[in-house]
Amino acid sequence: QVQLVESGGGSVQAGGSLKLSCAGSAYDFSRCGMGWYRQAPGKERDLVSTISSDGATTYADSVKGRFTISQDNANNMLYLQMNSLKTEDTAVYYCAADCGPVVYWGQGTQVTVSS
Repeated sequence: QVQLVESGGGSVQAGGSLKLSCAGSAYDFSRCGMGWYRQAPGKERDLVSTISSDGATTYADSVKGRFTISQDNANNMLYLQMNSLKTEDTAVYYCAADCGPVVYWGQGTQVTVSS
């Protein structure tokens, strides 16, 4: 069964850092475009960052310069390093794999940033 499992969420004060991880299984995700999304309470799910199969990255304007996406294809891992966290970064963070006709989603990990 294809799975994406996020970890690394938690509670942190504003200005702090967290590193999210996403572990993929039962599929070679190195061929997929990978990304992180987030959904705050009462809001739509928004794109945070993507990384293509050839390593090209994109970031939402709100996280540029603070977040860094990376991947370890040998171990089917995706990461999101989040620095200088703000209260508005509070959300459930999801990893996703766009593998052609199929998009896989993880179950999400909560990130809470307090002032």
